[in-house]
Amino acid sequence: MAKVPFVTPVFALALTLALTLPPALLAADWPNIHGPNRDNHSAETGLNWAWKDGPPVAWRLDVGAGFAGVAVSGGSVFLFHRVNAEEVLTALDPATGKEKWKFAARTRYVDDFGFDDGPRCVPVVSGGRVFALGANGDLHAVETATGKKLWHRNLLADYKAPKGYFGVGAGPIVIADRLLVNVGAKGAGIVAFDPATGKELWKATDDPPGYAAPAVIDLGGKLHAAFLTRGGLVVVEPVSGAVKFSKPWRSRLDASVNAAAPVVRKDELLLTVSYGAGAVLLKAKAGEWDEVWTNDRSLSSHYNTPVLVGDHLNGVHGRQEGGGAQLRCVEWKTGEVKWTVERFGVASLLAVDGGLLAVREGGELVRFEANPQAFKETARAKVLDGTVRAAPALSDGRLFLRDEKRLVCVKLK
Repeated sequence: MAKVPFVTPVFALALTLALTLPPALLAADWPNIHGPNRDNHSAETGLNWAWKDGPPVAWRLDVGAGFAGVAVSGGSVFLFHRVNAEEVLTALDPATGKEKWKFAARTRYVDDFGFDDGPRCVPVVSGGRVFALGANGDLHAVETATGKKLWHRNLLADYKAPKGYFGVGAGPIVIADRLLVNVGAKGAGIVAFDPATGKELWKATDDPPGYAAPAVIDLGGKLHAAFLTRGGLVVVEPVSGAVKFSKPWRSRLDASVNAAAPVVRKDELLLTVSYGAGAVLLKAKAGEWDEVWTNDRSLSSHYNTPVLVGDHLNGVHGRQEGGGAQLRCVEWKTGEVKWTVERFGVASLLAVDGGLLAVREGGELVRFEANPQAFKETARAKVLDGTVRAAPALSDGRLFLRDEKRLVCVKLK
Protein backbone atom coordinates (compact mmCIF):
# COMPACT_ATOMS: atom_id res chain seq x y z
CA MET A 1 0.00 0.00 0.00
CA ALA A 2 1.40 3.38 -1.00
CA LYS A 3 1.90 6.17 1.44
CA VAL A 4 -0.52 9.04 1.34
CA PRO A 5 1.10 12.13 2.08
CA PHE A 6 -8.74 22.88 -7.58
CA VAL A 7 -8.16 27.97 -17.18
CA THR A 8 -9.61 30.42 -14.64
CA PRO A 9 -10.85 29.95 -11.11
CA VAL A 10 -14.54 30.27 -10.45
CA PHE A 11 -15.08 34.02 -10.38
CA ALA A 12 -17.48 34.24 -7.47
CA LEU A 13 -15.36 32.13 -5.15
CA ALA A 14 -12.10 33.76 -6.21
CA LEU A 15 -13.55 37.22 -5.65
CA THR A 16 -14.88 36.28 -2.23
CA LEU A 17 -11.54 34.82 -1.21
CA ALA A 18 -9.68 37.85 -2.54
CA LEU A 19 -11.80 40.12 -0.42
CA THR A 20 -10.99 38.10 2.70
CA LEU A 21 -7.27 37.49 2.21
CA PRO A 22 -4.63 39.94 3.43
CA PRO A 23 -3.29 42.20 0.66
CA ALA A 24 0.12 40.56 0.83
CA LEU A 25 -1.40 37.28 -0.36
CA LEU A 26 -3.03 38.65 -3.50
CA ALA A 27 -0.05 38.78 -5.84
CA ALA A 28 2.22 35.80 -6.48
CA ASP A 29 1.96 34.12 -3.10
CA TRP A 30 1.20 30.41 -2.70
CA PRO A 31 0.39 30.35 1.02
CA ASN A 32 -1.53 27.05 1.19
CA ILE A 33 -1.50 23.64 -0.36
CA HIS A 34 -3.09 23.96 -3.84
CA GLY A 35 -2.47 27.70 -4.01
CA PRO A 36 -4.05 30.96 -2.85
CA ASN A 37 -7.62 29.76 -3.51
CA ARG A 38 -6.91 26.10 -2.73
CA ASP A 39 -7.99 25.09 -6.26
CA ASN A 40 -4.66 24.37 -8.00
CA HIS A 41 -5.04 27.47 -10.18
CA SER A 42 -2.36 30.07 -10.75
CA ALA A 43 -3.13 33.51 -12.18
CA GLU A 44 0.39 33.89 -13.60
CA THR A 45 0.78 34.46 -17.33
CA GLY A 46 3.59 34.94 -19.83
CA LEU A 47 5.61 31.98 -18.55
CA ASN A 48 8.18 30.02 -20.53
CA TRP A 49 6.85 26.75 -21.93
CA ALA A 50 9.25 26.51 -24.90
CA TRP A 51 11.60 23.97 -23.36
CA LYS A 52 14.47 22.44 -25.26
CA ASP A 53 16.56 20.80 -22.57
CA GLY A 54 13.99 21.57 -19.88
CA PRO A 55 13.37 24.77 -17.94
CA PRO A 56 16.38 26.17 -16.05
CA VAL A 57 16.82 25.26 -12.40
CA ALA A 58 17.62 28.31 -10.26
CA TRP A 59 18.80 26.31 -7.25
CA ARG A 60 18.72 22.95 -5.51
CA LEU A 61 18.71 22.19 -1.82
CA ASP A 62 19.20 18.93 0.05
CA VAL A 63 16.25 18.34 2.37
CA GLY A 64 15.16 15.93 5.06
CA ALA A 65 12.30 13.47 5.16
CA GLY A 66 8.65 14.25 4.49
CA PHE A 67 5.91 14.66 1.93
CA ALA A 68 5.13 18.30 2.72
CA GLY A 69 5.42 20.69 -0.21
CA VAL A 70 6.45 24.28 0.42
CA ALA A 71 4.35 27.40 0.96
CA VAL A 72 5.42 30.79 -0.43
CA SER A 73 4.41 34.11 1.06
CA GLY A 74 5.78 37.58 1.72
CA GLY A 75 9.09 36.94 -0.01
CA SER A 76 9.87 33.65 1.75
CA VAL A 77 9.64 29.97 0.90
CA PHE A 78 8.59 27.89 3.91
CA LEU A 79 10.06 24.38 3.91
CA PHE A 80 8.80 21.86 6.48
CA HIS A 81 10.78 18.63 6.76
CA ARG A 82 12.38 16.22 9.23
CA VAL A 83 16.08 16.27 10.02
CA ASN A 84 17.14 13.48 12.36
CA ALA A 85 14.77 13.61 15.37
CA GLU A 86 13.42 17.11 14.67
CA GLU A 87 10.69 18.55 12.48
CA VAL A 88 12.21 21.69 11.02
CA LEU A 89 10.47 24.72 9.55
CA THR A 90 12.83 26.87 7.50
CA ALA A 91 12.31 30.20 5.73
CA LEU A 92 14.26 30.43 2.46
CA ASP A 93 15.01 33.19 -0.03
CA PRO A 94 12.95 32.32 -3.17
CA ALA A 95 15.62 33.56 -5.57
CA THR A 96 18.63 31.81 -4.02
CA GLY A 97 17.39 29.15 -1.61
CA LYS A 98 19.48 30.67 1.19
CA GLU A 99 18.21 30.20 4.70
CA LYS A 100 16.67 33.20 6.49
CA TRP A 101 15.73 31.46 9.72
CA LYS A 102 15.06 28.00 11.11
CA PHE A 103 12.69 26.67 13.76
CA ALA A 104 13.07 23.11 15.01
CA ALA A 105 11.09 20.96 17.43
CA ARG A 106 11.63 17.38 18.51
CA THR A 107 9.28 14.74 17.09
CA ARG A 108 8.61 11.17 18.21
CA TYR A 109 6.80 10.05 15.08
CA VAL A 110 7.63 6.63 13.68
CA ASP A 111 5.81 5.40 10.57
CA ASP A 112 4.23 2.05 11.40
CA PHE A 113 4.80 0.77 7.85
CA GLY A 114 8.50 1.61 7.77
CA PHE A 115 8.13 4.38 5.23
CA ASP A 116 8.93 8.08 5.54
CA ASP A 117 8.94 9.56 9.06
CA GLY A 118 8.70 13.21 7.99
CA PRO A 119 5.77 15.66 8.04
CA ARG A 120 2.96 15.33 5.52
CA CYS A 121 1.23 18.73 5.71
CA VAL A 122 2.12 21.82 3.69
CA PRO A 123 2.59 24.84 5.99
CA VAL A 124 -0.19 27.44 6.01
CA VAL A 125 0.71 31.14 6.05
CA SER A 126 -1.78 33.73 7.29
CA GLY A 127 -1.73 36.96 9.29
CA GLY A 128 2.03 37.10 9.83
CA ARG A 129 2.11 33.53 11.11
CA VAL A 130 3.03 30.20 9.59
CA PHE A 131 1.29 27.10 10.92
CA ALA A 132 3.07 23.76 10.68
CA LEU A 133 1.32 20.48 11.54
CA GLY A 134 3.66 17.56 12.04
CA ALA A 135 3.17 13.83 11.56
CA ASN A 136 2.81 13.21 15.29
CA GLY A 137 0.15 15.91 15.73
CA ASP A 138 2.45 18.74 16.81
CA LEU A 139 0.83 21.98 15.66
CA HIS A 140 3.18 24.98 15.83
CA ALA A 141 2.52 28.65 15.12
CA VAL A 142 5.65 30.60 14.21
CA GLU A 143 6.19 34.27 13.34
CA THR A 144 6.83 34.54 9.59
CA ALA A 145 9.37 37.36 9.83
CA THR A 146 11.60 35.87 12.50
CA GLY A 147 10.81 32.20 13.10
CA LYS A 148 9.88 32.97 16.70
CA LYS A 149 7.65 30.34 18.28
CA LEU A 150 4.22 31.72 19.16
CA TRP A 151 2.41 28.64 20.46
CA HIS A 152 2.23 24.85 20.27
CA ARG A 153 -0.43 22.16 20.68
CA ASN A 154 -0.07 18.40 20.41
CA LEU A 155 -3.39 17.31 18.94
CA LEU A 156 -2.95 13.61 19.63
CA ALA A 157 -2.27 14.22 23.31
CA ASP A 158 -4.79 17.04 23.80
CA TYR A 159 -7.70 15.24 22.14
CA LYS A 160 -6.73 11.55 22.37
CA ALA A 161 -6.93 11.38 18.59
CA PRO A 162 -5.63 8.49 16.47
CA LYS A 163 -2.63 9.27 14.29
CA GLY A 164 -4.01 7.48 11.22
CA TYR A 165 -2.26 4.94 8.99
CA PHE A 166 0.52 7.29 7.96
CA GLY A 167 0.56 9.84 10.77
CA VAL A 168 -1.26 13.15 10.85
CA GLY A 169 -1.73 14.29 7.26
CA ALA A 170 -4.80 16.52 6.89
CA GLY A 171 -3.43 20.07 6.84
CA PRO A 172 -5.16 23.01 8.51
CA ILE A 173 -7.03 25.90 6.95
CA VAL A 174 -7.41 29.54 8.08
CA ILE A 175 -10.87 30.90 7.38
CA ALA A 176 -12.88 33.68 9.11
CA ASP A 177 -9.99 34.20 11.55
CA ARG A 178 -10.19 30.60 12.68
CA LEU A 179 -7.58 27.88 12.27
CA LEU A 180 -9.52 24.70 11.48
CA VAL A 181 -8.08 21.19 11.69
CA ASN A 182 -9.49 17.70 11.12
CA VAL A 183 -8.19 16.44 14.45
CA GLY A 184 -10.19 13.24 14.24
CA ALA A 185 -11.07 12.60 17.88
CA LYS A 186 -14.42 11.65 19.34
CA GLY A 187 -16.30 14.92 19.96
CA ALA A 188 -13.43 16.76 18.29
CA GLY A 189 -13.46 15.55 14.71
CA ILE A 190 -12.95 19.13 13.56
CA VAL A 191 -11.53 21.75 15.91
CA ALA A 192 -11.18 25.52 15.53
CA PHE A 193 -8.29 27.34 17.19
CA ASP A 194 -7.51 31.00 17.71
CA PRO A 195 -4.62 31.60 15.27
CA ALA A 196 -3.01 34.08 17.66
CA THR A 197 -3.00 31.95 20.79
CA GLY A 198 -3.83 28.33 19.92
CA LYS A 199 -6.85 28.44 22.24
CA GLU A 200 -9.68 26.13 21.28
CA LEU A 201 -12.71 28.08 19.99
CA TRP A 202 -15.04 25.19 19.17
CA LYS A 203 -15.08 21.51 18.33
CA ALA A 204 -17.57 19.43 16.37
CA THR A 205 -18.29 15.92 15.00
CA ASP A 206 -16.81 12.52 15.73
CA ASP A 207 -15.18 12.23 12.30
CA PRO A 208 -11.87 10.34 12.26
CA PRO A 209 -8.86 11.93 10.57
CA GLY A 210 -8.41 11.83 6.80
CA TYR A 211 -5.55 12.93 4.55
CA ALA A 212 -7.38 15.43 2.33
CA ALA A 213 -6.76 19.15 2.56
CA PRO A 214 -9.93 21.14 3.31
CA ALA A 215 -11.50 23.34 0.64
CA VAL A 216 -13.63 26.50 0.71
CA ILE A 217 -17.18 26.75 -0.59
CA ASP A 218 -19.41 29.83 -0.77
CA LEU A 219 -22.94 29.03 0.32
CA GLY A 220 -25.40 31.92 0.20
CA GLY A 221 -22.60 34.49 0.18
CA LYS A 222 -20.86 33.05 3.22
CA LEU A 223 -17.64 31.02 3.19
CA HIS A 224 -17.70 27.53 4.63
CA ALA A 225 -14.97 24.93 5.09
CA ALA A 226 -15.43 21.58 3.35
CA PHE A 227 -13.56 18.66 4.90
CA LEU A 228 -13.20 15.17 3.49
CA THR A 229 -12.46 13.24 6.66
CA ARG A 230 -11.84 9.51 6.86
CA GLY A 231 -15.61 9.10 7.23
CA GLY A 232 -16.76 11.46 4.49
CA LEU A 233 -17.76 15.04 3.73
CA VAL A 234 -18.33 17.60 6.48
CA VAL A 235 -19.23 21.22 5.62
CA VAL A 236 -18.94 23.58 8.59
CA GLU A 237 -19.61 27.25 9.25
CA PRO A 238 -16.20 28.41 10.48
CA VAL A 239 -17.22 30.98 13.10
CA SER A 240 -19.74 28.90 15.03
CA GLY A 241 -18.70 25.39 14.09
CA ALA A 242 -22.24 24.54 12.99
CA VAL A 243 -22.26 21.51 10.71
CA LYS A 244 -24.24 22.50 7.60
CA PHE A 245 -23.95 19.19 5.77
CA SER A 246 -22.37 15.79 6.10
CA LYS A 247 -22.26 12.75 3.85
CA PRO A 248 -20.54 9.42 4.46
CA TRP A 249 -18.03 8.76 1.66
CA ARG A 250 -15.29 6.20 2.02
CA SER A 251 -14.23 2.76 0.93
CA ARG A 252 -15.47 -0.36 2.63
CA LEU A 253 -11.82 -1.37 2.95
CA ASP A 254 -10.35 -0.45 6.30
CA ALA A 255 -6.89 -0.22 4.73
CA SER A 256 -7.83 2.84 2.69
CA VAL A 257 -7.53 6.61 2.86
CA ASN A 258 -9.44 9.68 1.71
CA ALA A 259 -6.71 11.95 0.38
CA ALA A 260 -7.82 14.08 -2.61
CA ALA A 261 -9.30 17.44 -1.56
CA PRO A 262 -12.89 18.36 -2.43
CA VAL A 263 -13.20 20.26 -5.72
CA VAL A 264 -15.59 23.21 -5.68
CA ARG A 265 -17.46 25.15 -8.35
CA LYS A 266 -19.91 27.76 -7.06
CA ASP A 267 -22.48 25.74 -5.04
CA GLU A 268 -21.27 22.38 -6.35
CA LEU A 269 -18.73 20.06 -4.76
CA LEU A 270 -17.02 16.92 -6.03
CA LEU A 271 -15.45 14.17 -3.94
CA THR A 272 -13.15 11.58 -5.47
CA VAL A 273 -11.78 8.56 -3.62
CA SER A 274 -9.99 5.41 -4.69
CA TYR A 275 -10.32 1.88 -3.18
CA GLY A 276 -13.71 1.28 -4.84
CA ALA A 277 -15.53 4.32 -3.48
CA GLY A 278 -15.36 6.49 -6.60
CA ALA A 279 -16.57 10.03 -7.24
CA VAL A 280 -19.73 11.96 -6.46
CA LEU A 281 -20.86 15.42 -7.59
CA LEU A 282 -23.12 17.26 -5.16
CA LYS A 283 -25.12 20.46 -5.65
CA ALA A 284 -26.40 22.61 -2.79
CA LYS A 285 -30.07 23.47 -3.20
CA ALA A 286 -32.39 25.14 -0.68
CA GLY A 287 -30.49 23.82 2.30
CA GLU A 288 -30.21 20.32 0.84
CA TRP A 289 -27.66 18.66 -1.41
CA ASP A 290 -28.63 16.88 -4.62
CA GLU A 291 -26.50 14.04 -5.96
CA VAL A 292 -25.84 14.96 -9.62
CA TRP A 293 -23.86 11.83 -10.55
CA THR A 294 -21.75 9.17 -8.91
CA ASN A 295 -19.68 6.17 -10.05
CA ASP A 296 -16.30 4.46 -9.69
CA ARG A 297 -15.54 4.60 -13.44
CA SER A 298 -15.00 8.31 -14.23
CA LEU A 299 -12.35 9.68 -11.88
CA SER A 300 -11.33 7.82 -8.73
CA SER A 301 -8.25 9.58 -7.38
CA HIS A 302 -5.80 7.94 -5.00
CA TYR A 303 -4.24 11.05 -3.47
CA ASN A 304 -3.83 13.76 -6.14
CA THR A 305 -6.53 16.43 -6.26
CA PRO A 306 -8.08 17.03 -9.71
CA VAL A 307 -8.17 20.52 -11.20
CA LEU A 308 -11.30 22.02 -12.72
CA VAL A 309 -10.82 24.03 -15.91
CA GLY A 310 -14.04 25.47 -17.31
CA ASP A 311 -16.54 22.60 -17.51
CA HIS A 312 -14.01 19.79 -17.28
CA LEU A 313 -11.99 18.05 -14.60
CA ASN A 314 -8.43 16.99 -15.25
CA GLY A 315 -7.11 14.41 -12.85
CA VAL A 316 -5.64 10.99 -12.18
CA HIS A 317 -7.84 7.89 -12.16
CA GLY A 318 -6.61 4.83 -10.31
CA ARG A 319 -4.19 3.73 -7.64
CA GLN A 320 -0.55 4.69 -7.38
CA GLU A 321 0.80 1.15 -7.18
CA GLY A 322 2.14 -0.39 -10.36
CA GLY A 323 2.21 2.78 -12.45
CA GLY A 324 -1.15 2.04 -14.06
CA ALA A 325 -2.95 5.20 -13.03
CA GLN A 326 -4.49 7.15 -15.93
CA LEU A 327 -4.55 10.86 -16.70
CA ARG A 328 -8.11 11.82 -17.61
CA CYS A 329 -10.35 14.67 -18.70
CA VAL A 330 -13.90 14.31 -17.39
CA GLU A 331 -16.98 16.44 -17.99
CA TRP A 332 -17.97 18.08 -14.72
CA LYS A 333 -21.75 17.92 -15.04
CA THR A 334 -22.03 14.31 -16.27
CA GLY A 335 -18.88 12.39 -15.32
CA GLU A 336 -18.35 11.47 -18.99
CA VAL A 337 -14.72 10.63 -19.73
CA LYS A 338 -13.54 12.79 -22.67
CA TRP A 339 -10.03 11.35 -23.03
CA THR A 340 -7.57 9.09 -21.22
CA VAL A 341 -3.77 8.72 -21.20
CA GLU A 342 -2.95 5.17 -20.17
CA ARG A 343 -0.25 4.48 -17.57
CA PHE A 344 0.49 8.15 -17.03
CA GLY A 345 0.96 7.52 -13.32
CA VAL A 346 -0.05 9.67 -10.40
CA ALA A 347 0.69 13.38 -10.73
CA SER A 348 -0.07 16.76 -9.20
CA LEU A 349 -1.82 19.11 -11.63
CA LEU A 350 -1.79 22.91 -11.92
CA ALA A 351 -3.90 25.10 -14.21
CA VAL A 352 -1.70 28.00 -15.29
CA ASP A 353 -1.15 30.38 -18.21
CA GLY A 354 -3.95 28.97 -20.36
CA GLY A 355 -2.96 25.33 -20.01
CA LEU A 356 -2.13 22.56 -17.57
CA LEU A 357 1.07 21.35 -15.92
CA ALA A 358 1.49 17.87 -14.49
CA VAL A 359 4.18 17.03 -11.97
CA ARG A 360 4.56 13.26 -12.27
CA GLU A 361 5.63 11.03 -9.42
CA GLY A 362 8.81 10.12 -11.29
CA GLY A 363 10.02 13.74 -11.35
CA GLU A 364 8.83 14.77 -14.82
CA LEU A 365 7.05 17.98 -15.79
CA VAL A 366 4.47 17.58 -18.55
CA ARG A 367 2.84 20.64 -20.12
CA PHE A 368 -0.40 20.00 -22.02
CA GLU A 369 -3.33 21.93 -23.43
CA ALA A 370 -6.54 22.61 -21.55
CA ASN A 371 -8.44 20.77 -24.27
CA PRO A 372 -11.46 18.56 -23.55
CA GLN A 373 -11.34 17.05 -27.04
CA ALA A 374 -7.93 15.40 -26.89
CA PHE A 375 -4.72 15.19 -24.87
CA LYS A 376 -2.11 17.41 -26.53
CA GLU A 377 1.29 17.51 -24.88
CA THR A 378 3.42 20.57 -25.61
CA ALA A 379 6.52 20.11 -23.43
CA ARG A 380 8.16 17.54 -21.16
CA ALA A 381 11.25 17.57 -18.93
CA LYS A 382 12.65 15.52 -16.06
CA VAL A 383 13.74 17.72 -13.15
CA LEU A 384 13.99 15.32 -10.18
CA ASP A 385 15.30 11.78 -9.86
CA GLY A 386 13.42 10.66 -6.76
CA THR A 387 9.76 10.04 -5.99
CA VAL A 388 7.69 13.22 -6.05
CA ARG A 389 4.59 13.08 -3.87
CA ALA A 390 4.72 16.55 -2.33
CA ALA A 391 2.37 19.15 -3.79
CA PRO A 392 4.12 21.75 -5.99
CA ALA A 393 4.02 25.51 -5.43
CA LEU A 394 4.21 28.25 -8.09
CA SER A 395 5.08 31.82 -7.18
CA ASP A 396 6.42 34.70 -9.28
CA GLY A 397 7.44 32.41 -12.12
CA ARG A 398 9.25 30.00 -9.81
CA LEU A 399 8.04 26.42 -9.53
CA PHE A 400 9.05 24.67 -6.31
CA LEU A 401 9.23 20.86 -6.33
CA ARG A 402 10.63 18.29 -3.94
CA ASP A 403 11.27 14.57 -3.71
CA GLU A 404 12.65 12.56 -0.76
CA LYS A 405 16.06 14.23 -0.91
CA ARG A 406 15.96 17.55 -2.75
CA LEU A 407 13.98 20.74 -3.17
CA VAL A 408 14.39 22.46 -6.54
CA CYS A 409 13.37 25.89 -7.80
CA VAL A 410 12.53 25.79 -11.52
CA LYS A 411 12.44 29.07 -13.47
CA LEU A 412 9.42 29.48 -15.72
CA LYS A 413 10.11 33.13 -16.55
